[in-house]
Amino acid sequence: MEAIFIFGTLIVMLLIIITAYNDYTVNKIKEDIRDQITDLANNTIEVTPAEFFEMRNKSFGGRALYSNNYNFAGVYILYNESKDLYYLGQGKQVLNRVNSHFTGKGNGDVYADYKYGDYWTIRMIALEGSGFSTLNDLERHSIDTYNSYEQGYNKTRGNKPKQ
Repeated sequence: MEAIFIFGTLIVMLLIIITAYNDYTVNKIKEDIRDQITDLANNTIEVTPAEFFEMRNKSFGGRALYSNNYNFAGVYILYNESKDLYYLGQGKQVLNRVNSHFTGKGNGDVYADYKYGDYWTIRMIALEGSGFSTLNDLERHSIDTYNSYEQGYNKTRGNKPKQ
């Protein structure tokens, strides 16, 4: 009887150790991903909406230089410094997507706060070279990193990965 009790106790202890190790591993992976997203964002140029519009509207020979030649797949980080809130999104043509939010064709709450004078900054992360394989993965992890679903403008946690 005593041997069964000792064996049962060892099994329970082993399960506790395995669970703790799994929790540690999952948390470490999440922390590494957050660090990766933060590093990617910190290594991009931060611009105001006015600077964004100036850059986006530059033309050469009557053709929009940036929006035609440098529109890339990626995510964007819109930060309302006045309210300390984030909105994260993705686009196959990220310059067009960012533009939509500040011209009333994107997230209505973002546009309202911009229109009423809140101070905003913009960062954009290209999918290429990010270490992520899909826009959905990059966006979902970015939303998590900036907590923009629970304390920001995002109404979802991002697109679910395809099964």
